[in-house]
Amino acid sequence: MYDSNADTAPRIDAVTLEVFRHLFTALAEEMGAALKRASFSPNIKERRDYSCALFAPGGDAVSLGDHMPVHLGAMPMSVSAALDELGELGPGDVVIVNDPFRGGTHLPDITLVSAVHADDGSLLGYVASRAHHSDVGGSTPGSMPLAQEIFQEGLRIPPAFLYRSGSRNDDLWRTILANVRTPVERAGDLDAQLAALHTGSTRLKEIAQRRGAGATLAAMAALVAYADRLVEVGIGKIADGVYVAEDAMESDGFGTGPIPIKVALTVAGTSLTVDFTGTSPQVPGGINAVAAITSSATRYTVRCVVEALLGEPLPAGGGSMSSVDIVMPEGSLVNALPPASVAAGNVETSQRITDVLIQAFRRALPDVMPALSQGTMNNTTIGGVDPRNGEVFAYYETVGGGMGAGPTGPGLSGVHTHMSNSLNTPIEALEHAYPFRVVRYGLRRGSGGGGRHQGGDGLQRDVEVLAHARVALLCERREAGPAGARGGEPGQPGENVLVRRGVEERLPSKATFTVEPGDVVSIRSPGGGGWGAS
Repeated sequence: MYDSNADTAPRIDAVTLEVFRHLFTALAEEMGAALKRASFSPNIKERRDYSCALFAPGGDAVSLGDHMPVHLGAMPMSVSAALDELGELGPGDVVIVNDPFRGGTHLPDITLVSAVHADDGSLLGYVASRAHHSDVGGSTPGSMPLAQEIFQEGLRIPPAFLYRSGSRNDDLWRTILANVRTPVERAGDLDAQLAALHTGSTRLKEIAQRRGAGATLAAMAALVAYADRLVEVGIGKIADGVYVAEDAMESDGFGTGPIPIKVALTVAGTSLTVDFTGTSPQVPGGINAVAAITSSATRYTVRCVVEALLGEPLPAGGGSMSSVDIVMPEGSLVNALPPASVAAGNVETSQRITDVLIQAFRRALPDVMPALSQGTMNNTTIGGVDPRNGEVFAYYETVGGGMGAGPTGPGLSGVHTHMSNSLNTPIEALEHAYPFRVVRYGLRRGSGGGGRHQGGDGLQRDVEVLAHARVALLCERREAGPAGARGGEPGQPGENVLVRRGVEERLPSKATFTVEPGDVVSIRSPGGGGWGAS
């Protein structure tokens, strides 16, 4: 393995480092493009619910594609878990993992990891692809149920070899496909993830051949170190002190709520401690977040703050964040232990962790931090048997909403924010793939909070289901809307509504229920908070 600290390490000047920075960024983006093109499911092909990344031989993130923040901050833990449990990966080895307690996020997010070796057999690094699979088993179609233990949420895969020296582990492959509702689609999406790994491996080898393996490895180490220096400089621009904030999850779906999340930010020079002590213990429902999720949300928020203070982006890997210490009490809502249910921890609690961090940073940087965005992903899963062809279907989607306004302007409307960076499934693709009819899709005008700068508006998406099906909803911000900042007004809360024979029935934020042909599931997402007194 190349030692970047050795006296013989090639020295990387600023221009060369910038060239490598763009090469590594392009590598991760090309991996994502390959995954999108080859995927089978609308959730990956249309919504782009995936992430790809490049890691140095030591496991540090070098380049994270501009994909899903909630995936990317957690992927280093998946790589570490694979290496810790299985040892060094050889040529042709591919590890598969989705276990939230081993670096995963929630069970639908399946990660594949492979090593990249030069022609002489030396290790150049690792490439990884993560994608949200529309079904991985569990008690409801879509594998996002209202559950009280992880065993109800689907198939749990610890780090395991899916390929060994280029040969597929057919026993494991068949076991995975036997435990999902849509095996053909799952096989196609896993093959697409493998294609992404092949793309990343090929490009990294080409870079090493063209630029030299030593220089390539030195550039990886230099980029991580450069990002860490930028983070230190950014933290150094915040006044020393302790900044405290608290927010809450509305409900776990089983009667527990509100459920507090507390954080104390301690800034001392160029170091930052993020302490979640005082946060609620883990709860029965699936809003528990594992350590990888809390780490991911913290990395994301710190990165946003640093980039805002510096006025320039960090390298795509974000560095090791060595100057940031995260305290996550074990057995709490932000560091849940098995057998906790965690499906919504990834998608909902990650957003609230981001919200509480934004509010804490606002204590230190009131003229920099924005108002809160919608604070939920409005998770919707619907599954059953498609009457058009008699085949099982499983649909999953997150719905955009209002972005919080900021000091420089209004928030965007109808977009995914913070830990979600996906697109919507276009109506044409939705109606082609599933027995649905979209009867309304548009902005909730005026749902954004007022202020000097207006918060973005939420969305209303009404889907008529044309089959007998099971529906699971995991949402937040249904009781109170996202807060404004600097005197701005809060955004309107969201609503979940079932329309049956023309009669509207308001649903709770988290629910599992059955629909009949002709029923309409209406998701009305929150608006963002306004910024500044009007």
